[in-house]
Amino acid sequence: MGCLYLVATPIGNLKDITLRALETLKQVDLIAAEDTRQTGVLLDHYQIHTRLTSYHEHNKETKTASLVDFLHEHDLALVSDAGTPGLNDPGYEIVKEALARGHQVVPIPGASSPISALTASGLPTDQFLYIGYLPRKRTERLKLLHEVEKLPYTLVMLETPHRLVAAMVDLRQALGNRRIVLGREMTKKFEEFIHLTLDKADEYFLTHEPRGEFTVVIEGKTRSGDETWNRYALEAEVHRRMGEPYQARELAKEIALASGWNSKDIYDVIHELRKRDAHEFG
Repeated sequence: MGCLYLVATPIGNLKDITLRALETLKQVDLIAAEDTRQTGVLLDHYQIHTRLTSYHEHNKETKTASLVDFLHEHDLALVSDAGTPGLNDPGYEIVKEALARGHQVVPIPGASSPISALTASGLPTDQFLYIGYLPRKRTERLKLLHEVEKLPYTLVMLETPHRLVAAMVDLRQALGNRRIVLGREMTKKFEEFIHLTLDKADEYFLTHEPRGEFTVVIEGKTRSGDETWNRYALEAEVHRRMGEPYQARELAKEIALASGWNSKDIYDVIHELRKRDAHEFG
């Protein structure tokens, strides 16, 4: 049986590809590409002559089955138009079907715009939530943003230049004023990281027309004044810190200072979560 390789490709600079990725693209029998023209440029640059076929959002219904059939006797590489396949492209569908039929799926890691922007943003990276592209319709966009409004995690999302200004308005309305970093044209000639707060975004875009692809990184919800975390946020913080060398009572006191919860109640939550984890993994 063949193997499905998920090969990360550059998000801009053609030098940002691994030796293992190049080797894999040369050795497989077929490359399924989201954009065959863009992938063709990469293959020509590295003198790779492996056969290409298209696999994208508009043909996934008809091609997923045939590509998985191809895996019966051949190796297949999946690439997106840029970055890591399976994120914001139909790669999920073929991975799911390949696994269901017993094929091995091997990731060949490399460039990823969400991770690149997050690590360069200066915002917390220990916990983050990747949202992908925001919905096109404003009502759906606001609904999604209100769902994540109270989460303490750094938020990472993608946006196109022609929708970015409208998105900034909705982000400010739904999330309030927060720190935000816009990663633009990453790894390319005009790479830029724009550090703003959401209340300054309108002013900034009056004199700066959005150009290129943007990855947006936004500060998570922070507690202010007498605001108290909800139960979901509290459990997330307890889980994050349970590996630290604290006794339960000391950890409860630490979290109480930030969360607005009573330390005794947090102590009970710690023991409840420890019992739950022991039951699930014991």
